[in-house]
Amino acid sequence: MVSGLSAGAGLPSVEEVIELRELSKRYGGRVAVDGLSVRVRPGVVTGFLGPNGSGKSTTMRMILGLDAPDHGEALVGGVAYTQSDWPLKTVGALLDAGAFHPGRSARAHLAALAASNDIPGSRVDEVLGIVGLSGVAGRRAGTYSLGMRQRLGVAVALLGDPAVLLLDEPVNGLDPEGIRWIRELLRGLAAEGRTVFVSSHLIAEMALTADRLVVIGRGRLLAETTVAELAGGGDSLEDAFFRLTSQATDYRGSEMS
Repeated sequence: MVSGLSAGAGLPSVEEVIELRELSKRYGGRVAVDGLSVRVRPGVVTGFLGPNGSGKSTTMRMILGLDAPDHGEALVGGVAYTQSDWPLKTVGALLDAGAFHPGRSARAHLAALAASNDIPGSRVDEVLGIVGLSGVAGRRAGTYSLGMRQRLGVAVALLGDPAVLLLDEPVNGLDPEGIRWIRELLRGLAAEGRTVFVSSHLIAEMALTADRLVVIGRGRLLAETTVAELAGGGDSLEDAFFRLTSQATDYRGSEMS
């Protein structure tokens, strides 16, 4: 197994582990998320796609309780994430790879998080090995390259052996070998029965990584389907994506994120 979790321990016991119910959020006069209802299942990698400004990051922040919805709710295992006594054991999240003190070593950063969430110290070295940072774990994290910071962020997400993984652009800054590594890692985690929800602007990579897709545009659900179904009819996933989202953005003046 990828992360050393004992068979059956802590794995999802409900079919819909992440559930969004009419989730909505406004910032001033702008609608960021508009009545979004989605169920993210365990045992598969679910890709989260949408044009720039479609509400992906806002949705992930609401799942983690970092932003409060104006309407609706986001549930993890049937309850709000903020009700968890041990957050890192509930959901492993990567939203910002730079969320660490630059003067602290990777090992010290992980050790502090482990201590605050009642996680055995031995788990720190386990996740450092999983993400390939064992040899540089004593270095100040502020000296890390972008790809190394991404690996440290993944280590944080894995630290509590959570049943649910929520990752925003996890391949950002990784070289081809690193991209292949994260792809295999995510698929391995899903094969263990975990719920893996990952956003990306790399559509071709999602075609290789994800089993299911949630596609949104202007904060609304456009599709909740499998990769095979969306790309059916002979189109590439990229062609199918742009056709689906063509009315939800103006590609002439923006890029996806």
